[in-house]
Amino acid sequence: MARSLGTDVWTVWSVPIRLIGLGTGERTVSHMPGAVGGDWTRRPPDTHVTLNRGDDLMGMDDIKALCFDTGETILDWHMGMRTALAAAGARHGIDRDWGSLANEFRRRSLKLILNHGEHAPATMTFDDAHREALDQVLADNGLEVLTEDERHTLWWDTIHSLRCWDDFPDGLARLRRKFMCVSFTLLSFRIVMDTSRKNGVSWDAVISCEAIGKYKVLPEAYRTCAKFLQLDPGECCMVACHNFDLNAAKACGYQTAFVRRPGEWGAEGPPDPKPDPRHDIVAASFPELAEKLGA
Repeated sequence: MARSLGTDVWTVWSVPIRLIGLGTGERTVSHMPGAVGGDWTRRPPDTHVTLNRGDDLMGMDDIKALCFDTGETILDWHMGMRTALAAAGARHGIDRDWGSLANEFRRRSLKLILNHGEHAPATMTFDDAHREALDQVLADNGLEVLTEDERHTLWWDTIHSLRCWDDFPDGLARLRRKFMCVSFTLLSFRIVMDTSRKNGVSWDAVISCEAIGKYKVLPEAYRTCAKFLQLDPGECCMVACHNFDLNAAKACGYQTAFVRRPGEWGAEGPPDPKPDPRHDIVAASFPELAEKLGA
């Protein structure tokens, strides 16, 4: 039955995103330009995706694959990058708020890669975004003294050797007994390969937006992931620690699971710690997620 869902607004790193309810029973996610906040260098393109809200939607019992956001939900990027920046600064006798600079690096790299490939063929991977974002952050904070080798250590070696959250390996092992478990990620294939080997993590598949040529949160990314898995979107559950990825997935028909990662952004705290009430599951940890999914 068609229903009017009203209008909701949430925020992704100071970027307002509006969920528009339509009387036809469809839901549209609109990524609104403007009010980007911070020192971000580009505004996100508008994106509109639609979800049929009919009564034939699949339920949680139909899930066959768990699709994991990886760069933030699985990997502790903040601690890794903060520690590496501090070490680089110490070699030059420089002291800064390295936690804040690590977060700024993350914001800028996400800004470069989110929605990439919308209006023209994709030209970069997340590795390219990391390199460009690092150069921006260093230039804007008087840290040009870092050499090319030191920069490579930061944007390549550090990122490719990030540690995963402690509760993930055992949780993943439990979940794989019942579901296909897939890294569905903005990260490059190489980042996922290297970090998975370092952390002893095994996936049933790795689906990087690098292969799709359309980066989250474009709807083509989510639809193509389900197509690669030969599943209906409703048979896929997106697992992430932030609402923007989950809401875009839900708009394409996925089930959604919010897993809290309170330390993801260090002392600053996560940008959207409160899960959208529309998510199908909310868990404080990966063991709790496995418990809720009966794994």
